[in-house]
Amino acid sequence: MGDVRITSTPYDDVFRTLLNDCSQLVIPVINEVFGENYSGKEEIIFSPNEHFLNRQGGNEEERITDSSFKIVGKETKKYHLECQSSTDNSMLVRFFEYDTQIALDGGEIRGNVLHVAFPHSAVLYLRHNASTPDKLKIHMDTPGGSLGYGIPVMRSQRYTVKEIFEKDLLFLVPFYIFSHEKRFGEYEKDRAGLEALKKEYEQIKAGLERLLERGAISAYMRCTIIDMTNKVLEHIAAGYEAVREGVGAVMGGKVLEYEAKTIKREGIEQGIEQGIEQGIKGTVSILKNLGIPSQVILIKIQEQYGLSPEGAQKYL
Repeated sequence: MGDVRITSTPYDDVFRTLLNDCSQLVIPVINEVFGENYSGKEEIIFSPNEHFLNRQGGNEEERITDSSFKIVGKETKKYHLECQSSTDNSMLVRFFEYDTQIALDGGEIRGNVLHVAFPHSAVLYLRHNASTPDKLKIHMDTPGGSLGYGIPVMRSQRYTVKEIFEKDLLFLVPFYIFSHEKRFGEYEKDRAGLEALKKEYEQIKAGLERLLERGAISAYMRCTIIDMTNKVLEHIAAGYEAVREGVGAVMGGKVLEYEAKTIKREGIEQGIEQGIEQGIKGTVSILKNLGIPSQVILIKIQEQYGLSPEGAQKYL
């Protein structure tokens, strides 16, 4: 087996954190992209994100997908969602590799026939331009004929604050700042422009508070969204102090970051009492069977279950 490679960006980290810690937020995204009608209460079952691709010479190369999961409703469907900071046609090659491996992971031989089911795939672009298509396409010529499928494109910059809340697309809140990225230089010099930006974030924060009061989201979910919003802000506006501090002041990052960690710790303690510990053991077992090194497993379960290094070590 080749060396294990784990690569990520701050935006990938935010994307995965939202999926792991606030997984129900992805359901409205699926509804929007694929025209589904999920209620939001369906069960989401995540698949291992690590997939090993066979290479010449018998080597295996690990690739990490952003998310591969099933939604259990009237019927169970597999989905594969990727996050990309900008338009990149090389995504097509990666999608084909990932989708093929995801299909093989769930493949089944019946008689002399291999049955595989490709996932419903989509990509979330945080940036886009005039040439960004509505759908990426994969076309295959096989000995049995030609076939293909489309990969819908979701552009986060196209959604206004109003649309985000009307469509329950709270998953997009941390990435909303991308829609203002081209005007950062202007905001640094134009106080009126910066104040208008801050007012939009006041609307976002007020919208989250209303959802919390109605019980539509939990306190932890609200805090995680705000925490991740600030994480994106710190990176995308690293060279723009006025933007970074102005929006950060509205969102109240430091206080809420501590609050989120406190809520998460309490939830983990309660969850373990209800059987989450068995889930951790199952995850470790699967990763060990895949040949994942112990140090990588240790890091993964720390991130996925919010464990300390000492707490994670006991499961190895």
